Amino acid sequence: MATPQNRLHKWLIGGPPLAYLVVFFAIPVLIMVLASLRNSGDFGGLAPLFSEESGTLDLTTENYGRFFSDLIYTELFLKSFAYAAITTLVCLVIAYPLAMLIARSAKKHRDLLVLLVILPFWSNFLIRVYAWMIILGPQSVFVSALNRVLGTIGIEPVTLLYTPFAVIVGLVYVHLPFMVLPLYANLEKHDPALLDAAQDLGANAWRRFWRVTFPLSLPGVYAGAALVFIPALGIFAIPDILGGTEGIMIGNVIKQQFLDTRDWPFGSVLSMVLTVMAVALAGLAAWVARQSRT
Repeated sequence: MATPQNRLHKWLIGGPPLAYLVVFFAIPVLIMVLASLRNSGDFGGLAPLFSEESGTLDLTTENYGRFFSDLIYTELFLKSFAYAAITTLVCLVIAYPLAMLIARSAKKHRDLLVLLVILPFWSNFLIRVYAWMIILGPQSVFVSALNRVLGTIGIEPVTLLYTPFAVIVGLVYVHLPFMVLPLYANLEKHDPALLDAAQDLGANAWRRFWRVTFPLSLPGVYAGAALVFIPALGIFAIPDILGGTEGIMIGNVIKQQFLDTRDWPFGSVLSMVLTVMAVALAGLAAWVARQSRT
């Protein structure tokens, strides 16, 4: 039987996280749901919640009808989904060997290597993105050297800035640590005796990796994929700075609806669709992770 002291301990432990989720997730989502069902004001923003004529709630589902009737928004979601998927895959390919290198390094070096991974977080996000704008610019040393090399083999000069390529580069650069850290945390816990046993049974290095290391690291892969894919899906700063009109994503459209056109109800609709997609993907990743452990 739970005593008052035990109940108090549970509330002290679980209460703050629950309050945080209610204040910073549940309540904003409810506000967004209500905003998506309202009409736009005469000068933007939201129209009054109660109709002045009838005194009843002035709610509508026309904003959702607009979203589902115009394929351009579906195409933008698919484009954003593709960008986020490519970013996640590239991050995984780059992060896995790096995380394995850190996990298999001497213990006295691991802390330094992990510090180097998280070191970019010590500088401002926008400054780091603007740095890539300089690196990929048409007058940069990197692009000039690349075009000289391409010219020697008969290929015309290329433009990297304001292209989908620049968006992918920026997304991978920003989100790569979120893939490295979960993988490292998982790989560090692997028992080396399992690899020794596989080697004794005749498995070469390639088979040991695919039959032992990779299956055991799947929880880290799923966690890293979720931490990269979901933020990349709704980001708007990187496409704004590096992609121009060619690299626009759904996050840019949401920002435009709120700040430029001031159509808050439709911006709320797009935000709700994005939120539902993100929650569904997080749930799918959690389900896949549970299935892999059974």
